[in-house]
Amino acid sequence: MVETEIRTGTAGETRPRRDLAWLLQQSTAPALATAAVGAASLAVVIVGTLVRVSLGGWVPLRDEVAALTSSGLRALLVAAIVLGVAASAAGWSTYRRMPTRTSREEAVAGAVLGLQGVILGALILVFSYGNVERIAANYLRWSEVTDQVGAFLNGAKITLLLAIGGEFLGVILGVILAIFLISKRATVRAPARAYVNLFRGTPLLLQIAFIGLALPLGFNVHANVLLFALVAFTLNTGAYSAEVFRAGIQSIERGQMEAARGLGMTYLQAMRYAIIPQAVRRIIPPLMNEFVILIKDTSLIVVLGLTAGQRDLFNVGYQGYGNSFNATFYIFAGLGYLIVTLPLIRLVNWVEKRMRSGLVGVTGL
Repeated sequence: MVETEIRTGTAGETRPRRDLAWLLQQSTAPALATAAVGAASLAVVIVGTLVRVSLGGWVPLRDEVAALTSSGLRALLVAAIVLGVAASAAGWSTYRRMPTRTSREEAVAGAVLGLQGVILGALILVFSYGNVERIAANYLRWSEVTDQVGAFLNGAKITLLLAIGGEFLGVILGVILAIFLISKRATVRAPARAYVNLFRGTPLLLQIAFIGLALPLGFNVHANVLLFALVAFTLNTGAYSAEVFRAGIQSIERGQMEAARGLGMTYLQAMRYAIIPQAVRRIIPPLMNEFVILIKDTSLIVVLGLTAGQRDLFNVGYQGYGNSFNATFYIFAGLGYLIVTLPLIRLVNWVEKRMRSGLVGVTGL
């Protein structure tokens, strides 16, 4: 079916019509029904489970266990699985016969959503027949964790400060190292290559332990252990970002450097004004990925021995588990990391999309 085109206001330019009326025209009743049933299957599993447990109560523990093992929840899950199977079967068996691309996509979406509902519903159903009481007693005791919300918030702040500081300083170090790495002189490249290989080839945990424990003992330096951790993260991030910058710089056409030198710039001026600004556009997504990884790597400062005010997000959970043998502290810490990292991962994907679109910069950030 030919898509309807509408004027955009500029002479001679049109764009495909994508309003609600067009969508309904492109859709078919079976495709819409398949998509709706598949979405309902997944929604019943997720929303139904949360509502059922919430109605039963997350605390005390016995109410939570009773809700997770109730016949009502199991019946709800079985119904969702049946809906998912129906949507998946209908979608995969009919999508090739749909008359439009939109209806085919709706049928496939319904099949995929239904399959997700079947898998997730089956997992929760199997879980409900296991030793839920023992699992809940070790991983779902929320009453003890809620008293430490303030400590978790302070831990999240320290996690972000270490990650931001380590990434910022590491990027600066990485730029300097990258310039050395691409030098034509072996005597200039060799020290930088040795540094990069050392920090990329050894575990970050070992680097943190050496910088935070061995150096203070060897040189009798007394400082906040978080400062030593920041130094370790900076040195490690510098090694990885150096390779990112090196690849980005070498991806720029050689003619750019030749043109800059032809204008009378020195090598460093050409790098500063012509090459690095172009390379930055290409390396922003991998550097942002490194930042997300560094946020999780901050948990390794557990080896340094921290006071209550120095604990990062993971170490708050680690200390809480050590005091109570309640692994729910780890679950809560994991949720904290998700809250911090998921928006950043979304931002990375958005930036990568803008980079692929051919835009010159990311001024919209």
